Amino acid sequence: MTKTLNEEGMDLLFRAARTHNDWLEQPVSDATLHQLYDLLKWGPTSANSSPARILFLRTQQAKARLLPALAPGNVEKTRTAPVTAIIAYDLKFYEKLPRLFPHNPAMCEAFINAPQLIDPTARRNSSLQGAYFILAARAVGLDCGPMSGFDNAKVDEEFFATDKCSGCDEEFLPEGHVRSNFLCNLGYGDPTKLFPRSPRLQFDEACMLL
Repeated sequence: MTKTLNEEGMDLLFRAARTHNDWLEQPVSDATLHQLYDLLKWGPTSANSSPARILFLRTQQAKARLLPALAPGNVEKTRTAPVTAIIAYDLKFYEKLPRLFPHNPAMCEAFINAPQLIDPTARRNSSLQGAYFILAARAVGLDCGPMSGFDNAKVDEEFFATDKCSGCDEEFLPEGHVRSNFLCNLGYGDPTKLFPRSPRLQFDEACMLL
């Protein structure tokens, strides 16, 4: 028997879910962030490569380091969000493949021998994991405010340069080989501040059956 989400679950993840810019003064616990990751990690990636690395900014001091890299329109929504996640990717993701893809031990060497595949694989699959991140956040009761609108180079220099990441361990930050993809504010959105929902394309505008 095929299992599907009920209508309430589909609404929670998609139809009723909204991008939030205004936040209630309600903290997000570390336990909830752990729960979020423990869901998203099961989403598929190429060769189970799992290149996404996520830095959760939970304090005003951490946020202050990020704000100068943001477009002006993203500053206040980020400053007031309980948590901002930097969704990033590890360009040395292939070093973990012997553990993550054990049935094909040669996969690590495949990337070493074809370095032109490393960056597109890391970007593509961290973007997939970023989408899983949003769905997992909604599944554990959080609201999301995903965004571009920032200077990737400034973020990478501030948070992922080896000499800047005080306290980061080498397992997370291998010689500065982590790069930012996009940002996502997290918290409990203020439903009274939502604007009318924007339309979406219909099936025939976006899809074709061959």
